[in-house]
Amino acid sequence: MYATANDMMERFGEAEVVQLTDRASSDVAHQALADATAEIDIYLSNRYRLPLDPIAPVIRRVACDIARYRLYDNAAPEEVRRRYEDAIRLLKALADGTASLGLPGVVEPNGEAVVVSPGHKVFGRRPNGVFR
Repeated sequence: MYATANDMMERFGEAEVVQLTDRASSDVAHQALADATAEIDIYLSNRYRLPLDPIAPVIRRVACDIARYRLYDNAAPEEVRRRYEDAIRLLKALADGTASLGLPGVVEPNGEAVVVSPGHKVFGRRPNGVFR
C-alpha cells in the first residue's frame, strides 16, 4: 500500500479518521487505503513498474486523499471532493506522461508500435498486376 492509517491521521487528524471509520481500529481505514492503492495502480500501470518503490511522497498524499474521499461516501465536504478531483487529475497527468514522479521504472513501449517509413513501399502492385 502507498499509505497507512497513521499517514491519514497525521494528514487529517485522528478525530476525523476515527469519525469516518466509526472506531479507532484501522481496519476500515486500511481497506480504504488498499482501495486507493488499487485505483492509483490502474492509472500508473502502463507507465510505471508496480508496485512503486520507492513511494514518492506525492503518491502517499494522493492515496490519503482518495481514501478520505471514499470514506465520506456521498457526504464529502467540498474541500475533500476538490482534493480527490485534484488527485485524479494528477494521476491522469502521470499516466499520459505530462507529469512525472521522477522515479526510475518507466515502462518502455512493448515493441508493438506501428512504424511508418515515408517513401518506402512495402506493399504494392508489380508491373504484371500482382500484389507483392
